[in-house]
Amino acid sequence: MSWLPVPSDHYFSVNNIPFGIISTPSNTTPRPAVAIGEYVLDLQAFATSANGFSQLPDFTQSEALVSERTLNRFASLGRAVHRLVRGYLQEVLSIDTPYPELLKDNAEAQKACLLNSTEDDVRMHLPMDIGDYTDFYAGKNHAFNVGVLFRGRENALQPNYEHLPVGYHGRASSVVVSGTQVPRPRGQVIRSGEGEKVPVFAECGKLDFELELAAFVGRGSDLGSCVGVDEAGEYLFGVVIMNDWSARDIQAWEYVPLGPFTSKSFATSISPWVVLIDALEPLRTRPLERGTKVPLLPYLRESNSESVYDIPLTMIAHHTITGCPLRTGDLVGSGTISGIDTQSMGSLLEMTANGTRRVPLGDSGESRGFLEDGDVVVLTGGCGKAGVGFGECVGEVLPA
Repeated sequence: MSWLPVPSDHYFSVNNIPFGIISTPSNTTPRPAVAIGEYVLDLQAFATSANGFSQLPDFTQSEALVSERTLNRFASLGRAVHRLVRGYLQEVLSIDTPYPELLKDNAEAQKACLLNSTEDDVRMHLPMDIGDYTDFYAGKNHAFNVGVLFRGRENALQPNYEHLPVGYHGRASSVVVSGTQVPRPRGQVIRSGEGEKVPVFAECGKLDFELELAAFVGRGSDLGSCVGVDEAGEYLFGVVIMNDWSARDIQAWEYVPLGPFTSKSFATSISPWVVLIDALEPLRTRPLERGTKVPLLPYLRESNSESVYDIPLTMIAHHTITGCPLRTGDLVGSGTISGIDTQSMGSLLEMTANGTRRVPLGDSGESRGFLEDGDVVVLTGGCGKAGVGFGECVGEVLPA
């Protein structure tokens, strides 16, 4: 429990403490902060006005959370430092804090450092300077659902799917923070019902969302080196919810033989608060069964197969197998996360069977095949019992 009025099952409980980048009307410079319930702790003000890191002498690089406009420098310090700082902030914000003089019993410091996200005009920014963005296709249910739509049940998964995490390189330049409006893209599409496949240039008619998790790389690697699967977790900083917007009609025409291109590169939205990897420990679970008797190649075999994170760390190991270097701030998407029934599918492509049926929007009487102009997509998730979640990833569709 926190001394702040925060429900124990809030996604931003004291068990979480996610990091982000904020600005306010009184201080328009982007700077690091953490979230606790509906409150935001301005870490720049905490360090300068409250001398907040005075009880953490082992943290010698507090300027990474004071003078930086992104979380890249803090992320590059490594998991041990992330764990140290997060644990300290948990102590400061806990109801039985050993440092009540810093904030709990210090009204002046609270006024300088604490903001209310629902009352104060807190603006969220991209938390990291993103150098590269790679999106994977690791959601097996999604891959199977889509494969059935286009290739039939017997050939739903391609032969390589059970052997490696399939992925493609996206565009880091079009990754945007939650709340950013997304114009409908234009491109080459094939009009349905036409005999010969001759494209026309038109606005996307099958605009879709994709529910994903994405991890930020914290620790870089060298050109020519490989990251082992059992050390992959040490290279990660934290996780966000991601909406990899998709223009399905543009994608259907362009993706053969090299995969998605303009159908994915127009926008990718992420939630603004980065949940550190250590906060996910209560959410460990067993992975899905692979469904094949053919073993993975040795470089992808995890030694701890009984207890793995709910995010597939094998992506990092495969990403570097050819010697491709990682850099702090690189973004790695999971691919669409779906269940096996319509209610748990992570894209309209699956829910509507590629637009052949409509999905009702609650009790409004409206329905959708794909997204329409003016629609607002809100993705959220987490585990309330653990008090750990990701906040919201929001995007509104604008006309082309």
